[in-house]
Amino acid sequence: MQWMNCIPRRALLQAAAAPAVLRSQQRLPNVVFLLLDDLGVGDVGCFGQTKIKTPNIDRLGSEGLRFTSAYAGGTVCAPSRCSLMTGLHNGHAAIRANAGTAPIAPGDVTFVTHLKKAGYATGGFGKWGLGDAGTTGAPERHGFDEFFGYLHQIHAHNYYTDFLWNNGKRHEIPDNRDGGRKVYSADVIAERSYDFLRRRKDSPFFLYATYTLPHAAYEVPGQGEYAKQPWPEVEKNMASMVTRADDMAGRLLGLLRDLRLEENTLVLFASDNGAPTGGSHSASFFNSTAGLRGAKGTMYEGGIRIPAIARWPGRIKAGSVSATPWAFCDLFPTFLDLAGLRAPVGLDGRNLMPLFLGKETRAPERTLYWENWGFDFKTSTLPPGSLRQAARVGNWKAVKESPARPLELFDLATDPFERTDLSAAEPTVAARMAAVLKQNHTPPRPHAGGTRDWVK
Repeated sequence: MQWMNCIPRRALLQAAAAPAVLRSQQRLPNVVFLLLDDLGVGDVGCFGQTKIKTPNIDRLGSEGLRFTSAYAGGTVCAPSRCSLMTGLHNGHAAIRANAGTAPIAPGDVTFVTHLKKAGYATGGFGKWGLGDAGTTGAPERHGFDEFFGYLHQIHAHNYYTDFLWNNGKRHEIPDNRDGGRKVYSADVIAERSYDFLRRRKDSPFFLYATYTLPHAAYEVPGQGEYAKQPWPEVEKNMASMVTRADDMAGRLLGLLRDLRLEENTLVLFASDNGAPTGGSHSASFFNSTAGLRGAKGTMYEGGIRIPAIARWPGRIKAGSVSATPWAFCDLFPTFLDLAGLRAPVGLDGRNLMPLFLGKETRAPERTLYWENWGFDFKTSTLPPGSLRQAARVGNWKAVKESPARPLELFDLATDPFERTDLSAAEPTVAARMAAVLKQNHTPPRPHAGGTRDWVK
């Protein structure tokens, strides 16, 4: 077994032109990335869910490639999205905790910036989470022609907010002032994404449909078909939110069909981290983690394994399934390859297009790495004792839930639910995985901000 030392240099800021995936096409392929929030790997029908209805996402799975070992960029929102946008795993990326308003910096170049320079119209709709209005992390400073929705992750907890952000300016929602609950933000955001498709249909586009459902506050205008179920109210709301998100997915897919864009559009569906538990909603009620150990916030599979599907009619084989592990940092070089660009040096991710297109017969053994920190809002620091780490190399998985706790070792091939710690039985492997954790971690840079408030 080859144990990889993955300490890449900082990504260079420019991507050079390279042969396009489809050189014969006059127009570059479009990308629609539908990213839901806190959706568990077991919350979707085509991944085993039996109680919640997701017919549109299920159809997407039957028409595309379904991934059974896809991983988020992190175990909570901001680190996961930072890894996605920058192509760096949590040991190298700027944001490693849900740290209030801590923004990414101007030097943190996103794949969206490269797509925009390549001629793509770029739009984001939903939750950003990487910098508030007027900061270095605002989406318009990182490649987005348009962004509508929430900038701050705490703000995104409120589905009946009285304002959203529209290209750096407040978009007022008067009907929700003074406690009003007339306008459901998720619906407004989705409508804006549909409008983007209609307006941008004549040029290559990247649509980041980063809808907030079913995250945080489990509130929804109506429970629909779940209203009569003998379930706790919060679980009725949770199911209704997932089905509502599925309806939005259906609208997007229908628009692509009606606009005759399907054959030239890669659609990618995923969630930003594993299913949450605790509080009012329990991940166990719907088996949201599909039986995997842990949940959002932990380094076990339930915290980072996600549902993911890729569809591209005529290019990606319909009804196919892949067990090849990949993570969010891989999407940076993948999207650049689709646009005919060469990825910058120093990324942690690898190009997944050969996998998507069925040209990769054997997946390379490589290291996937995650870390997460607790954030001290009083001091705006990452306490060293709060560091959590995990790595996967082949089928070996190492988890270290804090610096003070011993390393746990699991063989995911025989123990996908991480029930048996093999660190004592396999001391050589455990030592090698401990070295992988050490090699992939670099000291985080200081966080700017840290308040739980958002710019109002």
